[in-house]
Amino acid sequence: MRSSLNSLLLTAALACAAANIQAATSDCAPEVVLPNNLFPSVRLETSMGDIVVELDRTRAPITANNFLRYVLEKHYDNTIFHRVMPGFVVQGGGYTEDLEEREQFLPIFNESGNGLKNAPMTIAMARFDDPHSATDQFYINLADNTSLDPSSRSWGYAVFGQVVSGQDVVEAIASVETGYSENLDASDVPLVPVKLIKATVLEEPH
Repeated sequence: MRSSLNSLLLTAALACAAANIQAATSDCAPEVVLPNNLFPSVRLETSMGDIVVELDRTRAPITANNFLRYVLEKHYDNTIFHRVMPGFVVQGGGYTEDLEEREQFLPIFNESGNGLKNAPMTIAMARFDDPHSATDQFYINLADNTSLDPSSRSWGYAVFGQVVSGQDVVEAIASVETGYSENLDASDVPLVPVKLIKATVLEEPH
């Protein structure tokens, strides 16, 4: 299992290098964590209930490994879902309840060409316009968001897993009332914070 994951990460790193991504601005080969599990599950304990996501390291080795690094560092504990757009996505992982950001790893290589689609209840990485700018923020798709998939003309947003439990919790989060936040300069921020209390890697398959 360890050799399989190392091979996947090496292949991804070579693809990153082939894309001429500068090492100073993007992490082509992040440190491997939990090498013996290709499909780890992570429980997201939220203020509205638990969500379990299963990650696919066979299709998105860099992206899944990056997410696991943040989980193991407890980076996501006591953060919020700061963006809720019904029929589109719920997004979190980047801010505390005080809307403060935490220290991040280097941005990672964009694996959106891995064949995984932005289908309902999949989890993917948020990013800026730079395709290789994803760090800690993630989102869960609420619909079949084909506009977020890659095309022959542009990079997409990298999917790296799916919700396997707690779909009702995701839908409940999607239904909360939102409004404008001056701090974030955004109009889709929950009026009552939806908290991500703790993220934990499950020892056994869920």
